[in-house]
Amino acid sequence: MRRTRVRTLAAVAVGVAAVGLLLLRLLESRGIFVPGAAWVEVAALVLLAGLVLWAGWAVRSYLRGDRPDLDPLRAARTFAMAKAAAYTGALLAGRYVASVLLVLPQLDVEPRREVAVTSGVAALAAVGLAVVGLVVEKFCEAPPPEEDDGTEAVPS
Repeated sequence: MRRTRVRTLAAVAVGVAAVGLLLLRLLESRGIFVPGAAWVEVAALVLLAGLVLWAGWAVRSYLRGDRPDLDPLRAARTFAMAKAAAYTGALLAGRYVASVLLVLPQLDVEPRREVAVTSGVAALAAVGLAVVGLVVEKFCEAPPPEEDDGTEAVPS
């Protein structure tokens, strides 16, 4: 599996923010108000980022030789989990940024300001999750195998 590109994650976040903002505006024009992020979401994102980092640290120790008892399959699963965390962080960051952009013109209204603050903090936590995913992907990168280039003298 190839590592996730930052450009791809940025495109996902911007795309979700743009589409989300359009949908949120459409819903509000029809009288449906979608709430912003909750503080429990922020806590869940931070906890998830910590768990992904913890799993990645174990793989990093394994690849450095400090933890030889780790199953190589767990390293592959950790890589897949890190990739999922990176994409999840990008998706959620776009969703929360859309909420912030929606209420930005109405920051003088207390409930809208609260939505902006919680959604902004949640967006930062989601970006943190994406960054942790990218870092753990790097942790799971195995060193290239030492290959024999065939330059040794062959005895005759």
